[in-house]
Amino acid sequence: MADTISSQVEGAAVDMGEIMRDMTFPVADLSSLDLSLGEAAPQGRAQQKDLFAVQQRKAWDKSTEARCDFSYKLRLTRRSDINFISIWQKSLYGRTLTDIKGDPDMVEFFAKSICPVIKEMLGYNLKEGDWCICTSPKRRHKVKNFATLISERLAQMLEIPFYEDVAFCHTKQRVNAVFELNVLPKEHNIIVYDDFVTTGQTLAAMRRLLQPLGKNLVWFTNVNNKL
Repeated sequence: MADTISSQVEGAAVDMGEIMRDMTFPVADLSSLDLSLGEAAPQGRAQQKDLFAVQQRKAWDKSTEARCDFSYKLRLTRRSDINFISIWQKSLYGRTLTDIKGDPDMVEFFAKSICPVIKEMLGYNLKEGDWCICTSPKRRHKVKNFATLISERLAQMLEIPFYEDVAFCHTKQRVNAVFELNVLPKEHNIIVYDDFVTTGQTLAAMRRLLQPLGKNLVWFTNVNNKL
């Protein structure tokens, strides 16, 4: 290539070679730039983020309280080898479970909502079929808890006996809980009710307690507390 590069601009010859020789280009000093990925940065220098690192999925924040918007979703669910019937499901929006349990009006609302389902599933003349109702044992409450109050109201609506303290639990744990028999219902058929069911472990513990004694059990809950 010739040393002189010429260009025709508006009829005048321009010597590009002369122009290029007069131009200067700055050179960046990269000696202080840390380009390492995933390694600890030298002392006194900010650690570089690994742009290619595999992002781990953020764990579910169990401290966020569950909610229920009372959307009707009748379903049969199997959990912990127990088949239970529920009419609502845990939701992202709605009232918190603490708020629900703290509202006295919710007892009547829960009972009136689940009662027609029990009648339709088991028959409208439950009082003629040797039926009764019980619930899971109290753990933190010395007085009647939310599930107990609902069960008591359901018994009135269904016209069947209610046994408040069928089982007793010495611990507060729910997984692999062991219940001790306190009162054995005389009726052969038992509705085991719980207000919220998450793992089904409580219902399973009631089955381990009562089924070997020759009782026929069915399980109902208002809220399936699991998405």
